[in-house]
Amino acid sequence: MCVASEKITFTSASGATLTAAIDEPVGPVKGWGIMSHGFTLGKDSLATARVCRGLAQHGIGMLRFDNLGLGESEGDFADTSFSLKVQDTVRAAQALRDLGHEPELLVGHSMGGAAVIAAAREIQPNAVATIGAPFDPGHVIHNFEHLMEEIESSGSAELKLGPRRLEITRAFIQDVQAHDLTASIASLRAPLMVIHAPTDNTVGLENAGKIFVKVKHPKSFFSLDGADHLLTQRVHGQRAANMIAAWAEQYFAASE
Repeated sequence: MCVASEKITFTSASGATLTAAIDEPVGPVKGWGIMSHGFTLGKDSLATARVCRGLAQHGIGMLRFDNLGLGESEGDFADTSFSLKVQDTVRAAQALRDLGHEPELLVGHSMGGAAVIAAAREIQPNAVATIGAPFDPGHVIHNFEHLMEEIESSGSAELKLGPRRLEITRAFIQDVQAHDLTASIASLRAPLMVIHAPTDNTVGLENAGKIFVKVKHPKSFFSLDGADHLLTQRVHGQRAANMIAAWAEQYFAASE
């Protein structure tokens, strides 16, 4: 099945304009969903773009968006927080509804997985899937532990990611450390699929185990054997999309 992509914008809880891409199936649509990307990755990262396009090939329309200060979205990354990521996921759901599509599926990669679990209470999707998600949003701090002393003393520090330079603030650290997903996981009313690679050296497999134990049934686990955290090999993004599509189909209203 072919996929048609278009760009839209919506307003962040911060007031900035965020840019989203909608991957729409060319042909019958089974349902609609939203995908939240990892910490600094963006909507066009390999994992997010490939999974969304793969789902669209299965007849599931997907909205993916750049968080504040990333990709094509406005704003300063220094003003971001996990709380804002959750709020903007809820805003993305409303943007999809404004287009006449109910977000029945939430998908999140890495930190985005934690965000969709936290946002699910307000969005109330029919199903949620996480890929390489941390049990604790504060897990992200390991990416810049070498900067913690500077952040504490100066209030912020510059994180170098290849050619990109992103400012990490003390406020971000305090916010992400304040979030405990335990209650959100335990009270999740939607069925959950946990996808994780045993070979993920960024967010260890034990995170998937903790999420899976805490969440109520119905729940499913899929081992993405051989994949790295970023799903840099195309086959792994497609495989994740295939598994989510097969599992989630039963939860779309059109399939009832």
